[in-house]
Amino acid sequence: QRQLVEYGGGLVQAGGSLRLSCVLSGFTLDYYVVGWFRQAPGKKREVVSCISRNGGSTKFADSVRGRFTTSRDDATNTVYLQMNSLKPEDTAVYSCAADFRGPASSRSYCSWGQNEYDYWGQGTQVTVSS
Repeated sequence: QRQLVEYGGGLVQAGGSLRLSCVLSGFTLDYYVVGWFRQAPGKKREVVSCISRNGGSTKFADSVRGRFTTSRDDATNTVYLQMNSLKPEDTAVYSCAADFRGPASSRSYCSWGQNEYDYWGQGTQVTVSS
C-alpha cells in the first residue's frame, strides 16, 4: 500500500526555518517525481516545488525561490523541503505528492501541474508568526 506521510510542521517565528520530511512507503521512489504543495485558509492549493527522479532538477514557486530548497534520499524513501527565512504568508498546510513516471522516463523531468500527481499525503501545518 502506497502512503505518503509528512513530518516537521509546527509554529515558527518570522525569519526562522523548518525542515519538512515526506516519507513514501510502498514506493519504488526512483520511478517518481515528488512535489510539495501548500494550501492556506481560504485559498486554492498551490505548487511549491518539485524534484526530478535523479534529484538534479528542481523548480520552485516565485514566492519561495531563494528561500526554500528540496532534496531527496532514495535510500530512505524520503524527500525534504528546507524552508528558510519564513514569512507569515508561508502559513499553510503543506503536502507532498508523487507523480509516477516509470523506469524509462526522463530522469530530469520535474512535474509542475497538480493534475500530474497520482498520490498525496495528508499534510502538515506550518504556522509562521509575525
